[in-house]
Amino acid sequence: MNMFATYTRKALLATAGIALTAGLAGPTSAALAAEPTPTQTVAVAQTIAQTADTPGAPTVEQLMPAGVPDNQSSFTPNAEQLDNARKIIDAGKDMNLPPRAWTIAIATALQESKLENLGHLGDRNDHDSQGLFQQRPSSGWGTVEQITDPDYSAKAFYKGLAQVDGWEDMPLTVAAQTVQVSAYPDHYAQWEKMAADIITDTTK
Repeated sequence: MNMFATYTRKALLATAGIALTAGLAGPTSAALAAEPTPTQTVAVAQTIAQTADTPGAPTVEQLMPAGVPDNQSSFTPNAEQLDNARKIIDAGKDMNLPPRAWTIAIATALQESKLENLGHLGDRNDHDSQGLFQQRPSSGWGTVEQITDPDYSAKAFYKGLAQVDGWEDMPLTVAAQTVQVSAYPDHYAQWEKMAADIITDTTK
């Protein structure tokens, strides 16, 4: 049993004990202070089991509803890249968006920046694109300071995605391209499995 499940078990049993000894059900506190009934014991056990068995990571179906696509690319991300991925996931959770949105967002950032929070690259820059999603201040995405803040840039991407009708059922590359308007609209597709794998590994 993991630490969270152990803590939950102790908390539930402690709560049950307090309820029993404090007489919360009314004047029959003496009777309630006795051993829990079989029904009470089963209810507590079921709650513990449900908490312990709840998976931390989304399912493959939630992340890639159409299955694993062909022609996938990958690399080994470093600690900074993984931290940026976690920030994208956290931003999606803050906005109550489903895991499929996280996959689209991370795959987009993998294509745009390899999950590196890029500043201005001078002659190598695509116009004034910066940050994880290579968003442009001149296109209304925000200030340089804002779009190089992973939380801000991820939420800006998610807001754009949420405005795309039917994004949940689109191929990932179509949903991403509708938000990003890239010169390479098909390139996002190659990062779908890596994005899903990162989410699985970082939400266990």
